Amino acid sequence: MKQHPTNVINFGKSNYGEMWEIQKQLFSARLKNEISDTIIFTEHENVFTFGKASDKNHLLANEAELKNKSIEVFEIDRGGDVTFHGPGQVVCYPILYLSNYKEDVHFYLRNLEEVIIKTLENLKIFSNRIPDLTGVWIENEKIAAIGIKVSRWITMHGFAFNNFTDLSNFDRIIPCGIFHKGVTSLNQLGIQISNSELINLFCKNFSEVFEMNISFINKNELFKNSFYESEYIKN
Repeated sequence: MKQHPTNVINFGKSNYGEMWEIQKQLFSARLKNEISDTIIFTEHENVFTFGKASDKNHLLANEAELKNKSIEVFEIDRGGDVTFHGPGQVVCYPILYLSNYKEDVHFYLRNLEEVIIKTLENLKIFSNRIPDLTGVWIENEKIAAIGIKVSRWITMHGFAFNNFTDLSNFDRIIPCGIFHKGVTSLNQLGIQISNSELINLFCKNFSEVFEMNISFINKNELFKNSFYESEYIKN
């Protein structure tokens, strides 16, 4: 069994714009083979993001509401429609070279879903896929949204998993453009677990599903011989 060396960083809380810039720099470094495959876990400040296929009418909040709740808005280069990120959510950004696995986007998406499904199994929660809809569901409520970009077989973006997220923020969008289904969280299901504990479960399942040999590093280790210049990284 081939083991793929992969660095994992629990970045903690981050601003979306800064993390998007970090992803771009990691993508460039992976393309040049300057770094190994890398998975970042983070928890964003309040933000709505629009993917390439988004309908702007799926944002229901007006400017005053966005300002009042300190919610930023970004148009980005992942697939999918509008979604929300915020405190209490675990967001995962794998920067993987799929040619070392399988050059197949559907293979990658299904494997991301499997990581999430297995993590929920570890918590004694049954989850499911819904045909033709990307993500992971508890009956008809989404607990994890997935939106990715793959270029030259290197991945960006990833998934957002609702742990103890304030789900009322989803009321101001039509999540992923899906009108007839809801969202849920571990907290809403009566499960209390820290983001750090949850990340450890995700890593265990990434290791199994993708056959990874995972090394945990901190952000300073990754950027100490920096191809990326940013005061945000160095602080």
